[in-house]
Amino acid sequence: MGTDGARALLGRAATLTLQTGNLLNWGCLRKKCPATPGEEVRDCIQKTLTEWSSKVGQDLNQEILEVLECTVAQAIEKINPEERDELKVSAKLFLIGSDSSSIRDAVDLACSALGVAQLDSVIIAPPPVEDGTSLCLEYLQPYWQELENLVQNKKIVAIGTSDLDKMLLEQLYLWAQVKPSSNQVNLASCCVMPPDLTAFAKQFDIQLLTHNDPKELLCEASFQEVLQDSIQNTKAHEWIPLWLLRYSVIVKSRGIIKSKGYIMQAKRNAS
Repeated sequence: MGTDGARALLGRAATLTLQTGNLLNWGCLRKKCPATPGEEVRDCIQKTLTEWSSKVGQDLNQEILEVLECTVAQAIEKINPEERDELKVSAKLFLIGSDSSSIRDAVDLACSALGVAQLDSVIIAPPPVEDGTSLCLEYLQPYWQELENLVQNKKIVAIGTSDLDKMLLEQLYLWAQVKPSSNQVNLASCCVMPPDLTAFAKQFDIQLLTHNDPKELLCEASFQEVLQDSIQNTKAHEWIPLWLLRYSVIVKSRGIIKSKGYIMQAKRNAS
């Protein structure tokens, strides 16, 4: 009956917010070592949906929720305020089918989930550009301005970018009020850091990081497939993912990961 209840709730809601909680708590990572970041995301979303749907009440007349929260209660782990200064809370935000206004929602939800007032760093991965179009400063500006507002409102300490070449990073740096503190480089596309990028980053104190995330960590089709597999016979095609945020909580003095998880939001397009 749990799946029936979950299916009914999904058929009424307009927005779905999913939180995996701390993956180190409930074996998402311990039981299986995913080969890729994309496999990890899909695996964890599926486990969360399956666990959540199994616990949904049988009363189909229950309150109709505009925003449906899908979580696994035992996996949620807030940060102890007494330990906050010893921890670094970092996030990477992947925008999938949303505009810049979703950035605030994602950061607010991450802060709420972890019980903190601000995130120490947020790296943004803007929505993929259309085929045949190159990423440009004008495309990045509204997203960066939203991040700058969050820095000024003390919701984020430092902000960074992902996959910018030297020319675009320089353009962003010169234009931005709040300068990028880091830039992630995908080692799948370049085995060695480009010398011009390295020199520019060193000159302006921008940290160069590496990552192995695909261009689309979670696409619309993948999310709908996972939703259909987890809660069968639901109208998965109506649900469109807006954004996905991956966070990690690291003990500064030891460099070990204390907590890691995903938060995502999707909307229902019932037209």
